[in-house]
Amino acid sequence: MILNITGRNIEVTPAIRDYVQNKIGRLDKFFDTAVEAQIIPSVERLDHNAEVTLHVKGKTLHCSESAESLYAAIDLLTDKFERQIIKYKTKNQGHPPHVAHKRLEGTEDTLS
Repeated sequence: MILNITGRNIEVTPAIRDYVQNKIGRLDKFFDTAVEAQIIPSVERLDHNAEVTLHVKGKTLHCSESAESLYAAIDLLTDKFERQIIKYKTKNQGHPPHVAHKRLEGTEDTLS
């Protein structure tokens, strides 16, 4: 998993970078191919926010979470995003598009 970590109103320290890589990196087990995730930790007054955007085949998954500390926000974000990925993976991705059924000729129903 390729992680792009960009801070908004906060400097991304090596400790924050390592923590995010350990937490979000464990979600790599759900994907066979390399996927790219954009993680944005931010601070707004007293709230610490964490957002993640992941582009997968045919869909963009986005999740955000807020808490009193940045590490708590990242923990909540990871749990929430893991549930979202599991939901995405369990949906039936390979069913064919809807095909209109043609009415057979000579089998018309008539009301008397």
